[in-house]
Amino acid sequence: MTRARAKARTRGARIVETVMKIVTGAAAASVMLSAFALLGYLLYRGLPSISWSFLTSMPRDGGIFPAIVGTFWLTVGTAVFSLPIGIAAAIYLSEYAPRGSRTRLIRLSIANMAGVPSIVYGLFGLAVFVMFFGLKISMLSGALTLACLTLPVIITATEEALRQVPQDLRQASLALGATRWRTIHKVVLPAAAPGIVTGSILGLSRAAGETAPVLFTAVFFSAPLPTSPFDKVMALPYHIYIMATQPNRPQPAIVWGSALVLVAGVTVINIVAAAWRSRARRKVTW
Repeated sequence: MTRARAKARTRGARIVETVMKIVTGAAAASVMLSAFALLGYLLYRGLPSISWSFLTSMPRDGGIFPAIVGTFWLTVGTAVFSLPIGIAAAIYLSEYAPRGSRTRLIRLSIANMAGVPSIVYGLFGLAVFVMFFGLKISMLSGALTLACLTLPVIITATEEALRQVPQDLRQASLALGATRWRTIHKVVLPAAAPGIVTGSILGLSRAAGETAPVLFTAVFFSAPLPTSPFDKVMALPYHIYIMATQPNRPQPAIVWGSALVLVAGVTVINIVAAAWRSRARRKVTW
């Protein structure tokens, strides 16, 4: 009787496992199909408008060059402000902060910041950087606002990457006489670099595609090429929004072409980061 029950339980477990494989496989397939369908439709609608003049001319001539330049500089500015602060904060939380309720509260606050809608960050940037600090609507205000938006993602991803480094590496370095900071700098950070890069790229990719934060702080539809951080700029997400919602609709190919350029730029950055991450992980020998 006991053997029969054991066989029945084993059979039931196998059935559940088979069902879960089918369910998870179907979910993965649906996500992949949706992504490929979206990419295919984007290529179908946007590829006809892609040309050298479209990428290098001004908006009055039907081009998007200032929007590409503005998006690039906003992303670079976001990286300049968010990466050092985010990585340093993650190092402190992972390596130096004492374990206790205060540290848990800080981590909970960071997690809550990651869930704040981007429009709220835009209002925050308008109140703090544009009005309080007097930076006005400028590329600097937009980069600082996007940095605030990106910080929770970078901190969380960096801290998780640091946790994946085995404690044995830290203990071995300390046993050889290295200081705690030298251990972090020479041992922990190089080992965690692939995960840090992944989190950073994800955060910056999100910043490059945001419209609401820069809507109040940085962009202007007909802004010229920026010559200083205090100039207004154009950005691809905002350009797409304006072109798609204005009363006199432009050719749909222009809107889809702009969207294709934005997606292509983010994709190229992700591919380069993924290739570097794979190469760096092959060098890790623990």
